[in-house]
Amino acid sequence: MQKKLTMGVLGLGEGRSVISAVQQSAYWELGNLCDLNEKLCKERCKEFGVDKYTLRYEDMLVDDTIDVIGIYTPDQLHGQHIKMALEAGKHVVCTKPLLIDLSQANELLALQASTGRKVFVGQSSRYFEPARRQRADYEAGKHGELELVETHYISDSRWFLSRDWSHQKGFSWMYNFFIHAVDLAVWYLPDIEEVYGLGVVSENTKAYGLDVPDTMKFLLKNRDGKVACVSGVYAEPTLGSAVEQSISCTLRGSRGISRAGYPRLKYYTNFEPVQKTAQLQEFDQLHKYYFRFESETHHAGEYQNYLEEFAMDLAAGNTPKPDLREGIRTLAVMEAMEESMKRGTVVKVQDILDRRGICLE
Repeated sequence: MQKKLTMGVLGLGEGRSVISAVQQSAYWELGNLCDLNEKLCKERCKEFGVDKYTLRYEDMLVDDTIDVIGIYTPDQLHGQHIKMALEAGKHVVCTKPLLIDLSQANELLALQASTGRKVFVGQSSRYFEPARRQRADYEAGKHGELELVETHYISDSRWFLSRDWSHQKGFSWMYNFFIHAVDLAVWYLPDIEEVYGLGVVSENTKAYGLDVPDTMKFLLKNRDGKVACVSGVYAEPTLGSAVEQSISCTLRGSRGISRAGYPRLKYYTNFEPVQKTAQLQEFDQLHKYYFRFESETHHAGEYQNYLEEFAMDLAAGNTPKPDLREGIRTLAVMEAMEESMKRGTVVKVQDILDRRGICLE
């Protein structure tokens, strides 16, 4: 068995799932916990049977026993927290979005190059059971030639607008929510070159004094002319996940089709020999692994899956993916999507990278 990695967890709201993942993994052990809210620190210590926490991020950065910093703070703080971790010589696991824009991209790329540390983006939707099965089938060639990718993230998340930090500069439905659907699309079509889309700000978001689109539809085209259709709705009623999964990824290929989603542990396929009705695989026996707390708002199993893959990649000398470069390219796609909404035209991703002076080759 390989040597365990020690993680310091920064941000104990979403970090709750990470603590659970670390404690139940044979690849990890828990270092220190950190949050500005001391009451929350004490709650997490009591919940998970630990007695060590700090209110100062710097305490974890100077702790030589900590190998990796897990960053689960508000999105607007990710860039600074990643920078500080790299400067301290720590590997980084950061929840999505990696950053809220590309202004710090070159600085972080240079820091990573100089320190040799790894930065992994916790795109948890890739690590839910149906998505893992779908990816395995795709890599096995069961879809044939991939012709169309359809993804969405649809959620009535108006409750999110009541959070104080959602009103700070940098909040957007796109970077906080829509990125799940975008990431699934670029996972299968990583060389997106052009984007076009439209967005609407509903009266529900406007009621909070915000002018950020909450209803969006995009077409993404790669260099081979293959297309992804990506949709998102966040501040309006939904049909519920029993009718329409909150997150969905459909792969349409020349020899087969599949659909994976979240939060239902269901996976639909129709591979050769093609049938009139898709086959359904269900993984309800894994519900307690993926959802460990109340309802289905914390999906710790996904975090454990990606933390264990991260650990195995490090031990093998591989770069855990999605890494910093992949994360930055996804953000360039999203910046192009934002510009397309504003201009009402097709936008090239390379133009965004050139404008920012970012080279990912």
